[in-house]
Amino acid sequence: MTNLEELVQEINRFEAIISEWDESQRCVAVGLKRAIEALHKAALTNLIKSLKQESMSALRHAVSDEVVYAVLLYHELVKPPKPPLAQRIQTALEEVRPGLKSHNGDVELVAIKPPDTVEVRLIGTCSSCPASTLTLSQGVEQAIRNHCPEITKVVAVNNNPTVNNTNSGLISPFSPQITSTWIKVATIEQVPEFGILAVQIAGNSLILHRQGARVICYRNACAHLGYPLEKGKFENGIITCPSHGFQYKLETGECLTAPDVSLQSYPVRIKGYNVFVQM
Repeated sequence: MTNLEELVQEINRFEAIISEWDESQRCVAVGLKRAIEALHKAALTNLIKSLKQESMSALRHAVSDEVVYAVLLYHELVKPPKPPLAQRIQTALEEVRPGLKSHNGDVELVAIKPPDTVEVRLIGTCSSCPASTLTLSQGVEQAIRNHCPEITKVVAVNNNPTVNNTNSGLISPFSPQITSTWIKVATIEQVPEFGILAVQIAGNSLILHRQGARVICYRNACAHLGYPLEKGKFENGIITCPSHGFQYKLETGECLTAPDVSLQSYPVRIKGYNVFVQM
């Protein structure tokens, strides 16, 4: 019996011949082809309906034949088989990997735990970034769910923070305070009202924000990847990181882009016309 490969080669041979005809001749051949295909699809649809009513096992047996399956697939009467779950997960990770690498990070598959859980590990900058929860939920998790609807839980494991010079400005609020002192950083007049002033004090980059007589101080580092904020757009009390667009409400330090993170603040004390910050 002629196999599927030989049948396909025969079809390709005739298509190659038709491709050399002039346009009017090709239109006739293509129209005839479409009419025959429509007739075949209608007949196959009715046949499948009848087989479903009579015997599902007989239908499954028929579809197991490679020629029958190929024709039904061509007419979109059966769905193509899904790649293995592990392969679809890797495809999802490849989609988000360029974005993670642009932030000096990466992600790897750790384990698949049937029926609905996948464990991943965020690597590099992404492992220590305060916004890693956002990265996981909006990036990695969404990509995996798009390719693998059966997966409902994506868990980051062994996500241990590492020292990264790029993010040296991001200090954990749980770090022990060895010592502290009040340092004069500016005068009230130097801090523009409803604006910001960037200052460098003892190797630390800070931004000051004033509302009337009240002055607020933050580390000059976006909570996402630690990039400076002073050149960001400032409007209506909100500053936007010039690097990746994270927005912060300067009155509170709250991040409007990722609510789980915020700017690192410092205590401020006003003495006369001078502004002191506790470092």
